[in-house]
Amino acid sequence: MEITVAQLAAMVHGTVDGDGSVRINNYSKIEEATEGCLTFLANVKYTHYIYTTNASAVLVRNDFQPEQPIKAALIRVEDPYKTLADLLNMVSAQTPEKKGIEQPSFISEGVEIPEDAYVGAFAYIGNGVKMGKGVKIYPQVYVGYNVTLGDNVILYPGVKVYHGCKIGNRCIVQGGATIGGDGFGFAPKEDGTYEKISQIGIVILEDDVEIGANTTIDRATMGATVIKQGAKLDNLIQIGHNVEIGESTVMAAQVGVAGSTKIGKYNMVGGQVGFAGHITVGDNNGFGAQSGVPNSVGSKQRVLGAPAINALEFARQQVYLKRLASLFADVNQLKKDIQAIKKD
Repeated sequence: MEITVAQLAAMVHGTVDGDGSVRINNYSKIEEATEGCLTFLANVKYTHYIYTTNASAVLVRNDFQPEQPIKAALIRVEDPYKTLADLLNMVSAQTPEKKGIEQPSFISEGVEIPEDAYVGAFAYIGNGVKMGKGVKIYPQVYVGYNVTLGDNVILYPGVKVYHGCKIGNRCIVQGGATIGGDGFGFAPKEDGTYEKISQIGIVILEDDVEIGANTTIDRATMGATVIKQGAKLDNLIQIGHNVEIGESTVMAAQVGVAGSTKIGKYNMVGGQVGFAGHITVGDNNGFGAQSGVPNSVGSKQRVLGAPAINALEFARQQVYLKRLASLFADVNQLKKDIQAIKKD
């Protein structure tokens, strides 16, 4: 599909600086764009690329002021990143939807498949599964007995949803993720071995949750592990049993949350952050990448490090650490000076 810059600007309620008749037929990153591509500038770290990009048009903020000539047309909008996201969603919506039941697949007797649903080849649907309208179950997905899937749920290839778990409306689970595997529960015995503790709870994903590829969310020992509405979990994340993740909290890849920890809403968690078990985290916090969080955290804090501390204090400590070598040298010199004075 081709569209002119002027037509595109009208669609996104933007204004054009440059040639509005130029035609757009693709999307690309600003540093890789070629003629005919639309790209965007939302991060100031990439500003230098706007002067060299081969894109035909660039989405920029309304207040962007170029310091050099730019050959691409500029489309000024309030939020370039959100505007691009909206455009990409429009493109995605034009892709024909999959429907129907592919064979071979296994659907237990009595399970009702809505007319607009999709079940891919080699999928397994267990007894008692309840499925909302518009559900898409891609090939090689396992859905255990008594699972509930809300409207417009998407389970990509290789997803496993264990028995009894509940997935809300418009949730997306990427390939290879496991929802409802056993929590890590073992009781030590007198002989030094461990006895497995049965995990009889479930996992609940509330509406509009997205789970990344190969992420694992353990079922509760009793009750439920809960991922609340609008939370977004990246790839390769481990969520322990009886954990609660609050509304609209986002977690980058390789985060680990140990059992029974409660994390509030609107938290932003960087990659490889580790949370100890049985702690409580408030709302609106930011956790820097690779932070280790051993204790409970309040709200509206920014923390870094292991163990995690206030981000400003962490920055000060890093400055001191860089100066340690010179400080030791100064101390050693002072010792020598003192010894010399004593000899005199």
